[in-house]
Amino acid sequence: MTWYKGNIHTHTTESDGDEEPIKVTKWYKDHGYDFLVLTDHNHRTMLNYQEDNSSLDIPLMIPGEEVTVQLEGGDIPVHINGIGIERVVEPIDASDVVSTIQANVDAIRQAGGIASINHPNYKWAINHHHMIQVNGATLIEIFNGHSSTNNYGSKTKPSTEEIWDKILSSGKIIFGAATDDSHHYHDFHRSKANPGRGWICVQANSLTQEDIMNSLRKGNFYSSTGVELDNLKITESSIEINICEEGTSEFTTVFTGTDGRKLFDTDSFSPVYKIPNSEKYVRATIYSSSGAKAWAQPIFIG
Repeated sequence: MTWYKGNIHTHTTESDGDEEPIKVTKWYKDHGYDFLVLTDHNHRTMLNYQEDNSSLDIPLMIPGEEVTVQLEGGDIPVHINGIGIERVVEPIDASDVVSTIQANVDAIRQAGGIASINHPNYKWAINHHHMIQVNGATLIEIFNGHSSTNNYGSKTKPSTEEIWDKILSSGKIIFGAATDDSHHYHDFHRSKANPGRGWICVQANSLTQEDIMNSLRKGNFYSSTGVELDNLKITESSIEINICEEGTSEFTTVFTGTDGRKLFDTDSFSPVYKIPNSEKYVRATIYSSSGAKAWAQPIFIG
C-alpha cells in the first residue's frame, strides 16, 4: 500500500474558477499531487482521462462535479461533490435541506460516484441534525480552504469538526475530508480560494481510479492542512501514528471519542492509543505548532 496525495474539490473556468482546466491540473502536478478531481458546479469537466497521464504531465484525473442546489433563492446552499461519477448529475431541488441532500446523494451514487457533503457551515446551511437523517454519503468536509466556509464555527454554531463528531456519535459512519475548494490561481491571498490549503492522503494498492475510490469508501486516508504522516495504522484495538518531523515544529495528537470528548493527548512523534471498549468510535487529530493539522479517520468499536 502506498500513500497518494490528492484534492477532491477543485474549480476551473468551466464554472467559477479563474483558470482553464489543463493549467489547473498542471498546478497540482507541479506541487506534488498524485490525483485530482475537478468539481465544477453542475458540470462534469472532462480531460482525456484515458490517456497516459505521465505523458500529459498531470495527476491521475478522477471525474467529478459539485452538484449545486440553492434553496430559498440561494440563502441555503446545498453543495455535494460527486467523485468518480460516470455521467453528469442533474441537481435536484427537493424543497427542504434533508430531502435535497438525500435526493442528490442518491443521484450521485446512481451515477457510480462517491458523495461528499461540502462546506456544511457555508451560510450555516447544513448541520448534524440534517446529516443524521441522510443515508449514503461517504464524506463530509471538515476543512474547506475557501475563506467563507466558517470551518471553526461561532459562539452559537458548531465547528465542522463538532458537526462531524455529532454525526459519528449518532452511529453513522462518515469520513472527514480536507479540501481546497480552489477557485483562484493567479492572486494568492487569505481572502482568495487558493489551491494547496487542504488535501487528503489516500493509502491504496495503486494509483488508479478504482483503487483510490475503494480506499475512499473504506476510509483508508487521512486529511491534512500541512501535517504529514508516514505511518498510520488503525485497528479495533489501537491507533498507531508516525508523524514526519518538520524543522522545529512540535506536535500534539488528541484522541477523541463519543460526543467529541477528549480521551488522551500526547506530544510524541509516534503516538499509540489503545482503544477502550466503552467508546462508540475513536479518531485522532494531530496539531502542529505551525498551525497545520491532520485528521485520522474514525474507527468504530464493536
